[in-house]
Amino acid sequence: MTKRYPSTFAGRLRVPGLALAFAFAFAGVRPSIAGPKATDYPAPKPAFAGQTRAPAPKTASNVHVEVLVEGALHNPWSLAFLPDGKLLVTEVFGAMRTIDKNGVVSAAIAGVPGVKAIGGLGLQDVALDPDFVHNRTLYFTYFGPPPGEDPAIWPNEKPGSSLSERRRKPFGIEIVARAHLSDDDKRLEGVRTLLEGVERRIVVAADGTLFIAGSDRYRLYNSTGGGPDHEINDADVLRNLSGRVAHINTDGTMPADNPFLGEATVSPDTWSYGHRDPESLALNPATGELWLAEHGPMGGDEVNIVHAGRNYGWPNVSYGRQYTGAPVARTAAAKEGITAKAGTEQPIYFWYPDVAPSGLMFYTGELFPAWKGNAFLGSLGENCLIRLVLDGNKVAAEEHLLQDRKQRVRDVRQGPDGAVYLLTDDGTLLRLTPG
Repeated sequence: MTKRYPSTFAGRLRVPGLALAFAFAFAGVRPSIAGPKATDYPAPKPAFAGQTRAPAPKTASNVHVEVLVEGALHNPWSLAFLPDGKLLVTEVFGAMRTIDKNGVVSAAIAGVPGVKAIGGLGLQDVALDPDFVHNRTLYFTYFGPPPGEDPAIWPNEKPGSSLSERRRKPFGIEIVARAHLSDDDKRLEGVRTLLEGVERRIVVAADGTLFIAGSDRYRLYNSTGGGPDHEINDADVLRNLSGRVAHINTDGTMPADNPFLGEATVSPDTWSYGHRDPESLALNPATGELWLAEHGPMGGDEVNIVHAGRNYGWPNVSYGRQYTGAPVARTAAAKEGITAKAGTEQPIYFWYPDVAPSGLMFYTGELFPAWKGNAFLGSLGENCLIRLVLDGNKVAAEEHLLQDRKQRVRDVRQGPDGAVYLLTDDGTLLRLTPG
């Protein structure tokens, strides 16, 4: 990932090698260092036919690519379409900006809270309230510095190597917040924290509640970014510290249908758990179900359909391996890692080796008739846009688009015009129309 240092941060902090490796691992991104790779090992066996390696579609897509913005954004993470035709974009290093119809990028919007940007963490998703045109309310996620630490781009010093040291020295805070965007689009007003502990994608449900995906907080239990070499049997660790989906009302209170409200030792916002690093979250308009894609460690990226109260396996079940090449959570009876276990959900689809999935959307427009009902994912690992042709809840075909551009696709959204808009890590905004 290209590192840029915008002027909104006062000072540049040193980046020890171990801290950098920790940052990437925690962000769900494999460090770019010499060592084992997924293809050094046999691919895991799927649990059912069609769970991985779907064929290419019979007819390849033909698209026209228009570059709307190039080089004016700094590691963008998410975008949303404002009612007046502008786009609202977040940048991981802490800036939120608008882009007008002519591709002009604004100065940073004032009032955005300071972030701690480390690896892939920082200012992340943004979503508009369904009544934004009247109330100007939006929701966003970010990784905040711990108390006493100034906003910055890397930690002042490397995290502690032992669990006790990591718990003694706070690393940062995952935050979901609400704010109002001023009428002139130049500042956030009334910023309010709604929830701590999750920080990735936000989806506004049909009933107006919020689903938020959060990554594995392995730094708070005895594990590493690549996963443990032993099973984690403490239910409270699994439900509170493994990656999870949270479910809250827009004022931060708990919906009555949350599955763990009666469990005193489980965070009341928890909807599902056992995820690793979910950077993709969207509602399937055909079914109303919540879909999530997540980074595995070395291999084992997954697509899951999320149901209330379910365990999606991490860190005890994975189709990937630790970054050292060792199996994840192996047991005395199993030399290899566990890919299925009673009480855990199977992904509907997985990749081995990695594709590193990012933004997720379902296409519903008229501009691309052949794409209607398809799922689209950005890919940070394959540098492309992934199209999944669906047959109900099964992946019938997989197509990789724009590979010739060699750009890490961070977010993908359908625009009001039916075109598909992409953000890439190098600061490019693309618009796709039929070729």
